[in-house]
Amino acid sequence: MADERALDEVVTFTSDLIRIDTTNRGGGDCRERPAAEYAAARLAGAGLEPVLLERVPGRTNVVARLEGDDPSADALLLHGHLDVVPAEAADWSVHPFSGEVRDGVVWGRGAVDMKNMDAMILAVVRAWARQGVRPRRDIVVAFTADEEDSAEDGSGFLADRHAHLFEGCTEGVGESGAFTFHDGHGRQLYPIAAGERGTGWLKLTARGRAGHGSKVNQDNAVTRLAAAVTRIGEHEWPPRLTPTVRAALTELAAVYGIDTGPTDVDALLDKLGTAAGLVGSTVRNSANPTMLDAGYKVNVIPGEAVAYVDGRFLAGHEDEFRATLDHLTGPDVHWEFHHREVALQAPVDSTTYQRMRAAVEEFAPEGHVVPYCMSGGTDAKQFSRLGVTGYGFTPLKLPEGFDYQALFHGVDERVPVEALHFGVRVLDRFLRTA
Repeated sequence: MADERALDEVVTFTSDLIRIDTTNRGGGDCRERPAAEYAAARLAGAGLEPVLLERVPGRTNVVARLEGDDPSADALLLHGHLDVVPAEAADWSVHPFSGEVRDGVVWGRGAVDMKNMDAMILAVVRAWARQGVRPRRDIVVAFTADEEDSAEDGSGFLADRHAHLFEGCTEGVGESGAFTFHDGHGRQLYPIAAGERGTGWLKLTARGRAGHGSKVNQDNAVTRLAAAVTRIGEHEWPPRLTPTVRAALTELAAVYGIDTGPTDVDALLDKLGTAAGLVGSTVRNSANPTMLDAGYKVNVIPGEAVAYVDGRFLAGHEDEFRATLDHLTGPDVHWEFHHREVALQAPVDSTTYQRMRAAVEEFAPEGHVVPYCMSGGTDAKQFSRLGVTGYGFTPLKLPEGFDYQALFHGVDERVPVEALHFGVRVLDRFLRTA
């Protein structure tokens, strides 16, 4: 069992890490090294030998291995990222990099995404050092850079250039799952992530004939692009159920006593009410236009117009995603991947998943643990190149009315102290049995 000092340290570490500004503005504009050095020092204080690794100066990753009792067992990867998305201080109730602890809540950018989990990992590892605890199998701890952009300086760099540090790792645990989802009717759900949609960020380019804005122009690049963007934005993608999403729907239906006989997916989601929010974004592919760039003067028709689209595809359905984009963009607009990462699928009948479930149920017996697929992506995508099956498991017990998912990249990001304590206890329980 995690000791009282671990419960104090998880709060301190969360607050300290928030105060280290690791804002990732994209395009390499970030410096994680101070946070990496902070984490490495605390790992070293627990008797580990952390290694600091950089592809680019300042974009620092930390990797350390905690040896287990069974050298024949597969290793487990335990990872969290150190960077955060930007925050505009004027929009916040509390300065986003204050790490202030007020009324039992830790405030600041990274409180839920995901310096809380980084702090939990550090607190558990240090508690084990004090107690002389060794896990059954090796645990490789990785704190990464650049997750909030391309991961090229983080998990991608580690997977491509330092694979030897992850030797033996067959499964990984990272963000985000095992948090309390209140359905508004007294039920508490704890979704554990066992899959991710693939990332398909797209660049659309339309070309036409440049000319004067007062002249008729049937080859207008802006018009062509706008038509394609409209088709993409209005397209209704058909339901496609992956094994993880099907398992999620089956278990949720059981919780709510819903017959899953011959009924369409959207009708089932309607019956689930607010709980449908856990799966609604992952029953189909998606593509949302997000950026437009064309022209330089109101009376000049540009010869080129560009748009960007946030696309996501389910495991096993990337070919359908590509074919649909070919159809929607048509012959006058070219599209390409601006950034692409694979979709992931993890078994929900594995021993590791069952041990995560058991750890949550021990400390939240009133809850219902269910699998789910993340609509977005994490570092698990890059680590999958090493043959690591990834799960999302960042345990937090949250009070009703606390909109956890809205705080990801949102204003006034914060985490209750009691949620951090719960997370340490559950993570400690799981890792002791993992």
